[in-house]
Amino acid sequence: MKIATNYTIDAEGLVCPMPIVKTKKMIDELSPGEVLEIRATDRGSLADMKGWAQTTGHQYLGTQEEGEVLIHYLRKSNPEEVSEVEAFEQESSNEELEEFINHENVTVLDVREPAEYAFGHVPGAHSIPLGELNERMDELDKEQEIYVVCRTGNRSNLAAHQLKEAGFTKLANVVPGMSEWDGPTETK
Repeated sequence: MKIATNYTIDAEGLVCPMPIVKTKKMIDELSPGEVLEIRATDRGSLADMKGWAQTTGHQYLGTQEEGEVLIHYLRKSNPEEVSEVEAFEQESSNEELEEFINHENVTVLDVREPAEYAFGHVPGAHSIPLGELNERMDELDKEQEIYVVCRTGNRSNLAAHQLKEAGFTKLANVVPGMSEWDGPTETK
């Protein structure tokens, strides 16, 4: 099925947060109702696009796959339906996370894709990719402090907002995340 689009951006070979950065820049130039096609190879972009659209109010139309390329479709919403993705109110640095990872009432939630997690993660981190978070929230304890981590702090920002909407209150988004993590790591 071919979807009629108004513009296409190439985000192939780019990793989080760049597909979203390019999408935001281009969608700001579109008129309401116009459709943007985003071509990406980062598997995490599937959850990123869905989460970003849900958070901002733009309409996620779907994703098609052509080999290794994910083709995402977004429709720009009317200005009164759109909101900016704000930084989550509670942020934590990598250094702060490293201080708390061994505490009893702390959960480290890694929302990266399984391959990213497998190549290195915070010891004991619970892996729930952003795209699975809505279906798997019941794996998390609302009484625990949850430090949400991804590669750069963008996916984890979206995840923290989703968790807050679901009633979680003890949350922190870890910035800058695994791209600059120099604490202990495990591989799976």
